[in-house]
Amino acid sequence: MIALFLCSLSLAAVASDFGSVLQPFVDRHELAGAVALAASRDKILGVEAIGCADIAKQKPMTTDAVFWIASMSKPVTATAVMLLVQEGKVRLDDPVGKYLPEFDPRIMAASPDGTQVLLQRPHHPITVRQLLGHRSGMQFKSSLETPTLDLFPLELRVRSYALEPLMAEPGAEFSYSNAGINTAARIVEVVSGMRFEEFLQRRLFDPLGMTDTTFWPNDAQVARLAKSYKPNATATDLEETTISQLHYPLTDRSRRYPMPAGGLFSTASDLVKYCQMLLNGGTYSGWHFLSAASIKEMTINQSGPADLGYGYSAYGLGFELQASGAYGHPGAYATDMTIDPGHGLVTIWLVQHNGFAGNGAKSEAAFQKAAIGDFAN
Repeated sequence: MIALFLCSLSLAAVASDFGSVLQPFVDRHELAGAVALAASRDKILGVEAIGCADIAKQKPMTTDAVFWIASMSKPVTATAVMLLVQEGKVRLDDPVGKYLPEFDPRIMAASPDGTQVLLQRPHHPITVRQLLGHRSGMQFKSSLETPTLDLFPLELRVRSYALEPLMAEPGAEFSYSNAGINTAARIVEVVSGMRFEEFLQRRLFDPLGMTDTTFWPNDAQVARLAKSYKPNATATDLEETTISQLHYPLTDRSRRYPMPAGGLFSTASDLVKYCQMLLNGGTYSGWHFLSAASIKEMTINQSGPADLGYGYSAYGLGFELQASGAYGHPGAYATDMTIDPGHGLVTIWLVQHNGFAGNGAKSEAAFQKAAIGDFAN
């Protein structure tokens, strides 16, 4: 018989019904713990921390818990690129080689009889737009990025991408690629003259007041980091795991490097500021970040139909898109953020799960339904 987690529902910063909706998933050991937040353009409507941040220590989840947000980093990277596009320093339809002259990947082609594999030059160069929309033809990662994705400087990783054969002609098809997003971040470095993490800090995180968003959580942030979980061998309970894509210790700046496609850590209170900026048409607390034209460019279908899961059916520039007009991005360990202009609503869903036991995967949908039912305008 499975014992109940002893971690109790944390006090909510703002009252909501999320706890009652999510508690059964925790009681059944299908969900370790979560922070769930809903916001309008100008205020937090509801936020709950439920379950455990650390099951073994019976440490309750708190609303300031830190999470690896993984591919939720991709919209942030796309936003950095768009800041330079607005300033006329980068053009979306420019070839990548304009900014990175050494970047000259080849396409792989098999001979008709299958006895040879040839490398040939693409008919068209990869563009910045194709990097951000996953239509570059690049592989997901390079052979250099083993065993983890964060062991080499960004410049070296991007050089390695140029040595790997393309999977398809640029622009021909949608293929999800960390390598493409990382290459776009390297363009930010070259054009701005700043390290990518410095650009994010100066141009986004500091002005937005995102004090807990970083590639390197410090000791105090690691103390608030939610543990990661996966289903056990029988999928009847949860067991602790680690983030296999990243090198430990996470605080190690001498061995770990920024991974723009999926390396950020953050909190619900930080992410909601970024999302409210987008819901407000690019402005937040007196700062103007993105124009309406830039947000439109990022949130129109650049991929064609794509079954992305999590309710997303197409890809823009750094954002996954829903048929309803909402947009956002999930992360590898089941995190998600959604900006829903139609309902005037932002939702943040933070968990650390590499898979779920039982019906745990349905917990986010239960939260989203409750949030829209309670708070949609």
